[in-house]
Amino acid sequence: MKTPNRQDYAQKDQGPAAEPFQGVRVIEFCNVAAGPFCGMLLADMGADVVKVESRSGDTLRQWPPIVDGFSENFASLNRNKRSIALDLKDPEDRDVAKRLIAVADVVIENNRPGAMARLGLGYDAFAQDHPRLIYCSLSAFGQSGPRAGDGGFDVTVQAMSGIMSVTGEADGAPVKAGVPVSDFATGLYGAFAVASLLARVRAGGEGGHVDVSMLGSSLAISALQVSEFFGSGRDPVRLGAAHPRNAPYQAFRAGDGDFVLAAGNDKLWRSVCEIVGRIDLLDDSRFRSTRDRAAHQGELAVILNAAFAGRSVADLLAAFEAAGVPCSRINSYSEALAEPQVAHMGWVREVVLPTGKASRIFGSPIGIGNTPHRIRHAPPALDADREDILRELAATRLQAAS
Repeated sequence: MKTPNRQDYAQKDQGPAAEPFQGVRVIEFCNVAAGPFCGMLLADMGADVVKVESRSGDTLRQWPPIVDGFSENFASLNRNKRSIALDLKDPEDRDVAKRLIAVADVVIENNRPGAMARLGLGYDAFAQDHPRLIYCSLSAFGQSGPRAGDGGFDVTVQAMSGIMSVTGEADGAPVKAGVPVSDFATGLYGAFAVASLLARVRAGGEGGHVDVSMLGSSLAISALQVSEFFGSGRDPVRLGAAHPRNAPYQAFRAGDGDFVLAAGNDKLWRSVCEIVGRIDLLDDSRFRSTRDRAAHQGELAVILNAAFAGRSVADLLAAFEAAGVPCSRINSYSEALAEPQVAHMGWVREVVLPTGKASRIFGSPIGIGNTPHRIRHAPPALDADREDILRELAATRLQAAS
């Protein structure tokens, strides 16, 4: 059986409709998570993303699990891209980078603020001659201000933004969210900003310099917590799996394990009382309204856990699902990926890594019409597309001269 190569991916999963960003050229100068995720979101929508890496490659290439010499972490954030390795301190390589930016629609970079400008690759170096250029800079704290020059990682930004202050059990130590929410929220905001400016450019307008920070993105996705502080003057606190304004809306324990229940309105609350045989709770003054239940949710959890103790998770979930009460097992990732809905949606896709090893990745969760997203290219080996990229640049220069 023939092992697919990178070109083979361009011939499979062809959809009937053009992808939204087909023909959009993106140059990505990014490492690790936020920037590469931003670039991959654009690539999934059809953009031609050229990933410019150092000679040693994106540092994510060194992150385990590494299978047959290729990082699965890197693969998860770099599908549908092409790679060229450049030493940006070398004049010849820097000239290649300048030529790539000059013919790009979009540039994404997540270096320290000022680093690209010092290399002659910043937005201002191109804006006058290339007013339609969209230049997206992602950083820890933004391109200006007292912390602009500081570095940051997901965990430090989760700490600074307040996310860690509301994550974990009420009587436990602060913990970070289990997934790098600050990194990925920043990548999402970056891709959204680029998509918005692409719409403006296509309407005849100009591009611009996008400034997206991890701190700002983390505070932005904390809208409910921030508004709680603005409205009450009190800091939100850690509640474990519970909710500050809803109950029962948390993890509970059955006789053989844990599950989550979200009965966030009076109708759902009545169903819960009926299922556990505690209709009397409907007349308890502590639990009459959503606000009452939230105010007394500690007492409510004790009562419900006692009612759940004699039943299995499967039995309770079947009853709640039949009544339309949102609920779930607390899945591991292996269990989550085995959910029938995941298979139905076709989210898990097989790719062949540059090593020839078949692997799986979680593809784009976005569906447009009846056309599944395409994986046009497997994640690239370092510098795998140098010849093609340089050939395209040479052809562009010849066209410009003629």
